[in-house]
Amino acid sequence: MNHFMPSFLLCNLLISGIIGVLLVGKRLLRNSLSSRMQYNLWFLLLGLLAVPFLPVQKINLALQKAPAVPAEPAAAVTAALQPANAAVWINELGVTVSSKTPSGIGSLLWLLWLSGIAGMVVWLVRSVLSFHRIRQSALPLQNPAVHRLYCDCLAEMHIKKYIPVYSTAFLKSPVIAGFFRPCILLPIHLISDCPSKEIRYMLLHELQHYKHKDALVNYITCIANVLYWFNPAVWYALREMKNDREVACDTSVLNMLEAGDYEAYGNTLINFAEKISRLPSPFAAGIGGTMAQMKKRILNIAAYQPATRKKGLYGFAIYLMLAVLLSGFVPLLTIHAAGSSYYHFQEKGKTIVPLHLDSAFDQNHGSFVLYDAASDVWHIYHKETASTRVAPVSTYKIYSVLLGLEAGLISPEESQLAWNGQNYRYDTWNADQTLQTAMQNSVTWYFQTLDQSAGLPAIQNFVRKIGYGNQTVGENLASYWGDSSLLISPIEQVELLRKFDENQFGFAPQNVEAVKASIRLHTAGNATLYGKTGTGEENGQNVLGWFIGYLEKDGNTYYFAVNIQNEQDADGTAATALAFEVLEALGLWN
Repeated sequence: MNHFMPSFLLCNLLISGIIGVLLVGKRLLRNSLSSRMQYNLWFLLLGLLAVPFLPVQKINLALQKAPAVPAEPAAAVTAALQPANAAVWINELGVTVSSKTPSGIGSLLWLLWLSGIAGMVVWLVRSVLSFHRIRQSALPLQNPAVHRLYCDCLAEMHIKKYIPVYSTAFLKSPVIAGFFRPCILLPIHLISDCPSKEIRYMLLHELQHYKHKDALVNYITCIANVLYWFNPAVWYALREMKNDREVACDTSVLNMLEAGDYEAYGNTLINFAEKISRLPSPFAAGIGGTMAQMKKRILNIAAYQPATRKKGLYGFAIYLMLAVLLSGFVPLLTIHAAGSSYYHFQEKGKTIVPLHLDSAFDQNHGSFVLYDAASDVWHIYHKETASTRVAPVSTYKIYSVLLGLEAGLISPEESQLAWNGQNYRYDTWNADQTLQTAMQNSVTWYFQTLDQSAGLPAIQNFVRKIGYGNQTVGENLASYWGDSSLLISPIEQVELLRKFDENQFGFAPQNVEAVKASIRLHTAGNATLYGKTGTGEENGQNVLGWFIGYLEKDGNTYYFAVNIQNEQDADGTAATALAFEVLEALGLWN
């Protein structure tokens, strides 16, 4: 959630821009679009407001195509999962790197957002309770003449369901409220003081709200107000939406009236403008409103002309065009909504074999990804987690040293850096280091020194060039690959390893070979294993473990990544042991 809030704020900047586009578009097209169509434009915005909260990853999983080859049977894999005969050299992979807890700013923003939501909910509850008291005190409509008029209005609008009508002394203008159990509330003074024609206009207006399901729209806009309580652009847009709704409702009433009644309907609104009646509840809709709202509605009545079929079709075409244009923003909102914490794996044209490794992972949350280069087949356990980006911790050191080589800070022949004399908790760190020894013992200070020498701009350009995860370095060069600034998913680790191995980035071949030599772990017969571990520590507990690498065997290359997460005992050593279990079960390691 700490990553969600900064991304959500970016979404809000984009949404605010979209609102500006909508407002300008409405103004330019006000003569081309009917009042109802102008109102409907806001539904496009409501759809976009929902996008940041959609479960994007679950949707992607649901769309996953069936594998082109048989999946690995769960029983077969489980039966083969016995502890691998890990050699002594594996033990050196489990060096733990301290990882910072998530950003305090993200947590603060998260708490502030939730506090605002809580305040909005309290306000809504109080409004609902206040209106409920008015509703409870209201009496069923007793005036026979008004009741007959109301029944005539129902018939005129072809509404078969009877909507209860009540009278109350606590409202200044009529309102309709409720979606599942709608009812209309009429002020007592209007029943006694207003002529039947005006009462008819009021009833038609309220029934138009019912016919167009405006009560449901009220609930949706209230939810939007709660979630976007901090965004003035959203508040302004939703207020304009309500204004346009009343204008559209007025136009729907005018469509039912004779030309000679337009002025009378406008005068009815003027009478209400003198009273300035606000709605008693955000969930209610009514004929009343503020002076500004009334002015806009009266001007609309004065300029009203019955819509022609041609104008209607033209307006609908424009609406569809705008809908298509605004839909182009959905991927951007989706990406930001995911907080750049998810990788959208392009599955089209790929063969994906799901693995069943629940017993192997046991209590650990995590994933396993393997790409068979010769057969072009992906083997994935828990695709959602495999698409989730987390801190790379020490696995990033592969690319940190590659940057150092490319920048000329070290060379394959001269890679030694002098120990700074600081006493580290691992004895192997307290000495001068070469590329080989630094990688073998995961000597963090060696790679930090390279990063400091390269500088922030160079690192930023480098991670963008190779497309490393979310490509976010942050400001702290001492910890960006462990403090949740830089994030990467297991699938991306595998894709990047393949590009690195094949040198698709066009780096100096000798530099790539030097890095490969530093991560070469074991050679036995016709198989050579390359890899790097990573461990994330939080509050004194190992909570994140990585083992990434590739296996060259029988003329083929298998790229893999294992990631495990737990409240404790999740480290690179555990990830390595699990990787060997799975590789052995798949017949790739023995």
